[in-house]
Amino acid sequence: MPKIKKYRPNVAAVILSSTYPLRCEFLIAKREDIKDVWQFPQGGIDEGESPEEALFRELKEEIGTNKIEILTKYPEELRYDFPQTIAKRMYPFDGQSQTYFLVRLKEKAKIKLDTKHPEFDDYKFVKRKEIFDMVAYFKRPVYQKVLNYFKKEGYID
Repeated sequence: MPKIKKYRPNVAAVILSSTYPLRCEFLIAKREDIKDVWQFPQGGIDEGESPEEALFRELKEEIGTNKIEILTKYPEELRYDFPQTIAKRMYPFDGQSQTYFLVRLKEKAKIKLDTKHPEFDDYKFVKRKEIFDMVAYFKRPVYQKVLNYFKKEGYID
């Protein structure tokens, strides 16, 4: 009988700069614990927490602000498996089941990476096509699916 995989409930934030919709730039952040790995901010959903509550908590914990406006969310959870090198650290989970939100930073929001438990040591705002040159290979298919959906729905270019 094949092993039943366990997926960690998770939220992910596709963050647009406060200049949106004039400029469509996305925040990606460089992980502090894995060399040269960039990603969208994301994190686990705690027991009894809604995805929206987890989103606001995780953003405050990871980028030092939750001053955002939710524009939309992807209509279903998306899963991906961890590569073997990461799977050991994430035991007992085999991957993540993610709820993706498209959000816009509010005008006076300040990114602050030196949080209580820093997860990132750098960030930048980039154009959509630049994201795929920087993010981890195993996240690219999910990111492509999510960004294509947000584009089809008219939120991003």
